[in-house]
Amino acid sequence: MSNIYQSGITATANTDALFITLNVLQHKKNSIKAQLNKAQSLVSVFQQSHAASNPHGVIAIGSEFWQEISPNVQPKELTSFPDIQSTPATPVTPVDLLLHIRSNRRDLTYLLAKEIMTLLSGYVEIVEEVSCFRYLDSRDLTGFVDGTENPEGSQRANVALVKKEDDAEYANGSYIHLQRFVHNLDNWQTLATKEQEDIIGRTKQDNIEYKSEDKPLTAHVKRASAKNDQGEGLEILRHSMPYASLSEAGLLFASYCNSPVNFSKMLENMMQGDGSGHTDKLMQYTKAVTGQAFFAPSISWFEQA
Repeated sequence: MSNIYQSGITATANTDALFITLNVLQHKKNSIKAQLNKAQSLVSVFQQSHAASNPHGVIAIGSEFWQEISPNVQPKELTSFPDIQSTPATPVTPVDLLLHIRSNRRDLTYLLAKEIMTLLSGYVEIVEEVSCFRYLDSRDLTGFVDGTENPEGSQRANVALVKKEDDAEYANGSYIHLQRFVHNLDNWQTLATKEQEDIIGRTKQDNIEYKSEDKPLTAHVKRASAKNDQGEGLEILRHSMPYASLSEAGLLFASYCNSPVNFSKMLENMMQGDGSGHTDKLMQYTKAVTGQAFFAPSISWFEQA
C-alpha cells in the first residue's frame, strides 16, 4: 500500500479543469469503493502516458457520504459544509463524491474524465459538471488576478495535507470545500475601476494590494483573511478557476486544507463580517449557488477496498 497523497492536491495550477460532483446509486453504495480504487489506478496510468501535459485527478468523498462508505473510522475533523446564516445566503448542497480533474490540455482533461466516468457507469449519477479554464494571466472574470495569496513550494503541502500527528489514520489527506459562484458581470462592469479596486482591495492592472490603512473594512482581501485565536494567519490552498458560457459565468471556488477550520473562519469573515456590519462587498456582485465539503484521502485508503 502507498500512504502517499493524491498528486492533484498540491500540484501547481493547470490551464484546464473539470469539477464533477456525483451521487452514488443506492444499490451500489457497498461496492463503490472498489470502483474508486480502479479510478485511482487509472489516474496514475494516465499520468504516465501523458506526463507532458501534467494531468491530475483528485477523488474526494462527501462529508455526509462518509457515514455510508466508512461508518466506523472517519477523518477527525470532518464536518458538513458550514451552515452560515447570512444575507446573501451560502447554500449547503451536499453530494457523495467529487472528481477534480485537470491538465494543461482541454482534450486530455476530457479524456481522463471520460475514462473515469466509463469506469463508474452504473454506480453514480452526475449532479453537476463544471468546465473551468485559466483566464488571461490567472485572472477571475471580474478582471482581477486570483489566488495571489496561495502558498508556494513546500508550503503547499504543509497547508493542504493532514499531518500524521494530527490524524494518523488519515495523514496526507485533505479537507476540501467547494462553492460555485455566479457573477453578475453586467452590474460589475458598470463600476469605475477605482470602485472595483476598493471592493477587492487590490489594484486591477498590476495587482498591488492596498496598504492596510487604505484598505476598506469591506474589501474582499480583508474579509477573506482569517486568523486563529492566537492572531496567526490561517492559510488555505486554492484551486479555484473561472467558468463561463454565453448565458452564465462565475468562479468555481475550491479550498484544500489540513483542517476545515481555516475555510470556515474565512467564510464567516466574508459573510457575517466583523460584528459591526462590515461584510465582503464583493458578495453584492456574485452569489454562491452550491456549498459542499469533502475529504480527499491518501492513496492507501483506496487500496483498502
